[in-house]
Amino acid sequence: MDLLKEIVKEIGDDFTKLASDIEETETYVDTGSYIFNGLVSGSIFGGVSGNKITAIAGESSTGKTFFSLAVVKNFLDANPDGYCLYFDTEAAVNKSLIASRGIDLDRLVVINVVTIEEFRSKALRAVDIYLKKPEDERKPCMFVLDSLGMLSTEKEITDALNDKQVRDMTKSQLVKGAFRMITLKLGQANIPMIVTNHTYDVIGAYVPTKEMGGGSGLKYAASTIIHLSKKKEKDGTAVVGNLIKAKTAKSRLSKENKDVTVRLYYDERGLDRYYGLLELGEIGGLWKNVAGRYEIDGKKVYAKAILKDPDQYFTPEVMEKLDAIAKEEFSYGS
Repeated sequence: MDLLKEIVKEIGDDFTKLASDIEETETYVDTGSYIFNGLVSGSIFGGVSGNKITAIAGESSTGKTFFSLAVVKNFLDANPDGYCLYFDTEAAVNKSLIASRGIDLDRLVVINVVTIEEFRSKALRAVDIYLKKPEDERKPCMFVLDSLGMLSTEKEITDALNDKQVRDMTKSQLVKGAFRMITLKLGQANIPMIVTNHTYDVIGAYVPTKEMGGGSGLKYAASTIIHLSKKKEKDGTAVVGNLIKAKTAKSRLSKENKDVTVRLYYDERGLDRYYGLLELGEIGGLWKNVAGRYEIDGKKVYAKAILKDPDQYFTPEVMEKLDAIAKEEFSYGS
């Protein structure tokens, strides 16, 4: 034991510790949706990891940017002195869009990046600046990269300027190298990161399969990978949002290959907090669905009426029971 302590003292730093001294402080960022929290963490009161990378992947127009901004809003609301660095590769976010999501404009920095090398450099510099501050002066911080699939490389740009029609075969290696450097730094700084990415159909697969672009770098680096698919939800003739199917393709916090449906509004409401809980309660036998109505406390009520007045039906006691069902449904070892 004395030898180990001597080794830690001689070669270690603030992040080198005996296993017995490691603090078990898994933190979460509330996503704004109870059912999505359950999917990614095994608890409806959890959320995405508070110091790891979460990848949100999907086809075009599946709501990846809106989804990310919904998580950012909840992070900033939960941390009044916190802030977010938003690395934008698509020129997809602007002042009016951010404001429409109810996000404090003075606590979000939008950083436009074009290449993988530029993102790597700016992200690492930002983390280093953060870590140089005394620990008691570090305010909660969050990173978003939207999206990985749109990042180019310096070689690709140079070839295009020189009219070379050659595919850059180094891109996946650059992505892998970037995340090799960033992942541990984020963990040391306790900075959560959301990375959006595009998916494509795998040609020749025996069953229909979706795959993320950009090589395997993000697959290895991400603690959780969520695949999104959606259908538009209408109120009359107006499209008001998306019903999004979210499936865990990879997770170190909950069971893989589980899926839920969440509701995402296009306005400041963002993710519907209670949507999906009725189905979760039905799975756990908390209530029954009879001809489109739920039997709760001896009454038969339509889902729309329940979700319109959730506080009346989702009492603290009911929420605790739903959390127990979520642990059974989504957590490892259950």
